[in-house]
Amino acid sequence: MAFKLEICVDSVESAINAQIAGADRVELCDNLIEGGTTPGYGTIVSARNNLDIGLHVIIRPRSGDFLYSDLEYDIMRRDIEACGECGVDGIVTGLLNAGGTVDVERTARLVEFAAPMTVTFHRAFDMCNDPVRGLEDIISSGTVRLLSSGQKDKATEGIELLRQLVILAGDRLIVMPGGGIDESNVAQIASYTMARELHLTGRMTVESGMIFRRPGISMGGIPGIPEFSRKVADPERIRNIITILKTLL
Repeated sequence: MAFKLEICVDSVESAINAQIAGADRVELCDNLIEGGTTPGYGTIVSARNNLDIGLHVIIRPRSGDFLYSDLEYDIMRRDIEACGECGVDGIVTGLLNAGGTVDVERTARLVEFAAPMTVTFHRAFDMCNDPVRGLEDIISSGTVRLLSSGQKDKATEGIELLRQLVILAGDRLIVMPGGGIDESNVAQIASYTMARELHLTGRMTVESGMIFRRPGISMGGIPGIPEFSRKVADPERIRNIITILKTLL
């Protein structure tokens, strides 16, 4: 069985680049600097209109933790409904309880509401208090996939847990490693964890076309975030990663 590669993107341009490179699917987000939030309606529609590959959309109403109020949960439901109307293939979400357990009840309701779109439980899992119980709870909620870095900042650091999760999940759930995966480590992670799906960004820096650049002003108010460059999916990097994965088959 071949590997499947999901590219995490925050623009339609990056989504198209991922498709050109041969990716199997994109996860469409906004605000990747904050871990990803739900993109706007126009972005979702444009991505669907420009993609033939799988399109998954993150459903996350804000940055921060994964303990959502009733108001936020209602927003998530409405965003899922919009995704269904746009022809999205799957949604990506994650909900926790205050004590660090997976919110099985509300996750299961979102799975039911999203059908026939599939549901991936994202790296909210990496913040839960017990990975084994969390895995079983996610499986019981009806999601088909788990995105995880092995409860570490990067998948290379959580590689042991990722391998255990793949084994424990078996055929019940797809465990998809993500977090800092690139050309330097994709072969190691794929081989050691035995995961068949992988998640990464594969980005390059694109400089702004602005000639006049006013110094000393930060539009987002976050120190160190460049105002005159952006990150875009790099087709060449993604192709290289696909080539590496093919050598493992």
